[in-house]
Order: sequence, then structure tokens, then C-alpha cells
Amino acid sequence: MLWIVVSIAIIALSYWFLIRPLKYWSDQGVEQGNPVPIFGHSLGTIIHTQSFADMVQMVYNIAPGARYSGMYQFLIPTLVLKDPDLIKQITVKDFDSFLNHRSFIPEDVDPLWSKNLFSLTNQKWRDMRSTLSPAFTSSKMKYMFTLISESAEQFIDHFLKQKDNIITIEMKDTFTRFTNDVIANTAFGVKVNSVRERNNEFYLRGIEATDFRGFWQNLKFLVVITCPALFRYLGVTFFPKQVSIFFRKLVKDNIANREKHGIVRPDMINLLLEARKNGFKHEEREQTLDTGFATVEESDIGKNGTVKQQITDEDITAQALLFFFGGFDSVSSLMCFMSYELGTNPDIQEKLRQEIDETLESCNGKLTYEALMKMKYMDMVISETLRLWPTAVAADRVCNKPYTIEPKNPAEKPIHLPKNSVVWLPIFAIHRDPEYFPEPNRFDPERFSDENKNNIKPYTYMPFGAGPRNCIGSRFALLETKALFFHILSKFEIVPVEKTEIPLQLNRKSFSMTAENGFWFGLKRRENNKE
Repeated sequence: MLWIVVSIAIIALSYWFLIRPLKYWSDQGVEQGNPVPIFGHSLGTIIHTQSFADMVQMVYNIAPGARYSGMYQFLIPTLVLKDPDLIKQITVKDFDSFLNHRSFIPEDVDPLWSKNLFSLTNQKWRDMRSTLSPAFTSSKMKYMFTLISESAEQFIDHFLKQKDNIITIEMKDTFTRFTNDVIANTAFGVKVNSVRERNNEFYLRGIEATDFRGFWQNLKFLVVITCPALFRYLGVTFFPKQVSIFFRKLVKDNIANREKHGIVRPDMINLLLEARKNGFKHEEREQTLDTGFATVEESDIGKNGTVKQQITDEDITAQALLFFFGGFDSVSSLMCFMSYELGTNPDIQEKLRQEIDETLESCNGKLTYEALMKMKYMDMVISETLRLWPTAVAADRVCNKPYTIEPKNPAEKPIHLPKNSVVWLPIFAIHRDPEYFPEPNRFDPERFSDENKNNIKPYTYMPFGAGPRNCIGSRFALLETKALFFHILSKFEIVPVEKTEIPLQLNRKSFSMTAENGFWFGLKRRENNKE
């Protein structure tokens, strides 16, 4: 008799804790597909049968024609926003109700993570966003352009010195080295050459900080998502200990050296030191050309005056490390996908090379910021790359207070979101919705021509997120990518090689979007650059 009671108890507890939570959305009348006990809709990504982008597409497709659908990140109910007007309502009009990202690392576990702009919440986020925004305006991008262009020229010189007519390279490894050097130069004030000095400490620490492959890293994420209290109890940090020590010392010594010798250079540390010393305001009327169509517009939060808080060395380190964390992998991924599309669409590459040649001639062989920003076709190519392969596959927001989504259609009823509810912006899937982008899987830069780009429905194109909590580094990412491809295509053609995989298959073992077997392409010397 006892075993019957125990069995009933186990069944009841299993239902209560594992099955009942997965009825949350269906109980509210929201279509939710078929979540799996414990894993929800995440099982495919955990066992590597599905890429993260494919999972986002799957949950987007759950309720065709609906304004939203329900999904579960393990047992956590998440509302997938599919309607552009609803996305605008939640990310802009009612932003105060959805101010924060979901926090998946306890605040007191890793100071370098909890103090960065992505992780900060509420008023702390507002203050830091207001502090940092003036450092990311178009005029500040022009200020840092020289360093970025120098890094691109250094990068290209490495390949020009090689004798092969076609140089076969794996783009992810190669571009990661370039973004490493740019960030080292512009954020940390350190000059490195990672394509030549392949094992320099800055690069190796960067790889260590951004490597989320392997069993133990996946296990760490699983623990932090499902049981953050255990994460705190075990004393596990987001960044490896040696990475934190390295970057703290790097920034501290850098600041001390600048202050002692009065060194000023056009980089982020200098801008943050100026903010700490004097404060600076957002330029209300910038005359500088902006970085392109995909650039996000800064909200009033980023324009509301000078610094309200004391910026510590730890704050500067945290923001510089976030800048590194965001730029090291995501910008190099953008470059990889752009290489893939140019390499497999030679007509588009040829048209871009023509624009580059004309631009180079117009500025007498020396690229300027203004000349690069006036390149319309370059911007069209990058904009289309970000549509088809957005670096942010999805973005989240957390409900700060109880909120109700009122019905708009006869089949809907009010959706009541309690405090701490999570909503998702399925960016990858919206960008590939044929309702908004006809023939969505075709790479077509003409979507972003002067004649066509104004027809793009607002909040269907969000490569850097939406609303005040968008990506602060969009201008930098676009400038860096444009500068590199200008210098590459002025000297080389990007061509498929034997190891090139066409069509591209997304890696199902990586949380970030990348190719299953790498991005293998050749750099073929252009006729005018052959010896």
C-alpha cells in the first residue's frame, strides 16, 4: 500500500512542478505548440538537433497570423511578440513597463558582469546609458575612425605580403582576430596584431572570455538558467577568474599611465575618463554623417545631460569588457556572413568593388570617414546582411510591473502579464517573414535602396534591437565592418574555395549564429594588385 501512496505522490509532484507550468499560456488562450517537460521549447538546442535561430523560427511559426505566441525557456513562460505594432507598444510606448533584460546571473556573483550596461537595471541602467551614450554618437565614431582604419590597413597588409594569388582562410578565426585588434586599440588603448602574433595574451584572454562551447560551458549555462541560486552558492563567475584579473589590471595600469603622463588618444577609455572628470553632453545637433540605415536612434534617456554617478575604474573596466564581449564575436559574425554573401553573389560583390574604386579615387587614395559614410551600396549590402543574418537572433524584455495586452482581434482575450514576465522579440524570424520581406531567403541589397527602404514597415527590421534598450554599439559595429570591407575589396576579391560550404548550414552546437563547418573563402588578388 505504501508504494501506491508514494507513486501517487511522485506523479502528483511531477505534474505540479514539471507539467502544470507548461500549461501557463494555453490557460490564457495563447497558442504554445508542444513544449517538452523540463526543457520547454529548448530541448533541440540543448541536445544540438536545432540551432538557436531555428528554435526562434519554430516558436515564431506556432500561431500563423497571431500577434503573439507562447513558448517556454525550460519552465519559464515567454511571450513571443510577432506583431510590429505590439513590439513598438512594448519596447517604446510602454518602455517603462519593460525596462530591463532578463537577468540570468546573480548580481553579486560577478561584478564585471553585473556592472556592465547590458546587465544593469532600472535607474542604474538609465544613469549608465546616459553616461555612455555621448561616447557612441556619430561624431565620436569619426573621432575613432582613424584607429579603426589603421587596424584595417594593418590587417590587409598581412595578406598583401603573402605570395599566393588566392589565400585560403577561415573567416571566423580571421575576422575575430581583426575585431580583437580593433577593440584592443579603440577600447583599451593597446596595439596588437593578432593575425601576425597569433597567441598574444589579449587575443587568448578574449577567446577565453567569449568561448561558450563544450560540455562544461553548456552545463554552466544550464545551471544559471534553471537555478541561479546554485550559481551563487557555488561561487561560479561568468568570466573566468584569469580573464577578470587580466582586464582589471590592463585598464587600471592604462588609466594610471594616462593620468601620469597626460596621454590623450581617440578611444573609449579616454572618453570615459573625460566623463568622469568633466562630464559631457550628447550633441543635440550633429553635423557628422551617420553610419547607415541599420543605425539605431538614441532615445531621450541617452540625451538627458551629464554624468549623474561617479564612474569608478571598475565601471570603466566593466563597460570596456562588455564592449569587447559584444564586438569580439557578434561583429566578426556579421563580417563572416557578409563574406559568405559576397563570395556566393559575385555580381553584388562586383558592384560593391566598383563603388569602392570610385570612392578611393574621389578621396585621392586615402579613405576618409565622410567618403565611407557616403557609400550607399556598401550600406545596402550591410543592411541586407543584417536582415538575413542578424547578430541578435532574439532579444528579451522583462515586465517591471503587472501589464495587460488588450485584445485587438475577435479571437483574442486580454493577456495579463504579472511582474517579472518575459517577452521576446524574435528578430531572426521577423526578418525572414515573407509578409514583410518578399522572397525572404534571397540576398537582395536593393531592398535598402533609396527607392525601397522607406517601404520597410517599422519594427520589422531590428538588427540592433528596438526602443531605448537597443544596442548602444550599432554605429561602431557598422563603421568597423564598412572600413574593413572597403580595405579588403580594394585589394582582393572574396571567392569560394574547395572547403566553402554552399549552402551554408548553421552550427547547432553554438548559441551564437555561425556556420557548421566554418566560413572558408579565398582572398584573390585583384589584377591591379598583382606583382
